[in-house]
Amino acid sequence: MAVIKGSSAPAFAVPHVTALGLAAPSRGASETCAWRFTFAPGAPTDTTHMVDREEIFVVLSGGVTARLEGAEHLLVAGDALIVPPHTPFALGNPNDEPAELVAVLPVGGQAIMQDMEPFVPPWAR
Repeated sequence: MAVIKGSSAPAFAVPHVTALGLAAPSRGASETCAWRFTFAPGAPTDTTHMVDREEIFVVLSGGVTARLEGAEHLLVAGDALIVPPHTPFALGNPNDEPAELVAVLPVGGQAIMQDMEPFVPPWAR
């Protein structure tokens, strides 16, 4: 058993988003990864990508726009988004306040971005 305190979890920053690594193989998880995302206010919905395994997002606070299979969905606190494998999607925050989400993905799940080889995101290693 591993206990990961949020105050000591590693943080990873990409433009407009911070990921706080919670559960991953490097932190003792053998089957499921989990992390907490913070989307900055005004984060654009322009990073379309896919994952090779099902990924689930749960909005904790604020709201995000999800673009999935050609449709946009507004998600607010308490909502969940289930992204099937190999389905293009993007998330953004059109609001004036940060949005907090938890995401889960099976260990070994890979991100797939245009013109790049599939890779395991750093927060899921």
